[in-house]
Amino acid sequence: MTTVHQDDERNDMPEDGEMMDRIHKLEVAQATQVAAAAGTEATLAATQAGATATTAASVAGLAAAVASGAGGFIVGIFLGMGIAKAKA
Repeated sequence: MTTVHQDDERNDMPEDGEMMDRIHKLEVAQATQVAAAAGTEATLAATQAGATATTAASVAGLAAAVASGAGGFIVGIFLGMGIAKAKA
């Protein structure tokens, strides 16, 4: 029969300095993961905001092109009617 002494159990436990080092490394790893997750969320939000702004600018540009084209078309009709009357 073997007897386990308290001293034997303590030898398996890491030293206080080593334990503190392990805890510090875990804290750093957790902080890094949190920062990476926050960076990912910020990047995603910026990407979505950029896509929304791009879409809005695209729609505004298309509307401006359609409006100027329609205006030019109407002016062209009246100009054509004026030229046709002048030749007649």
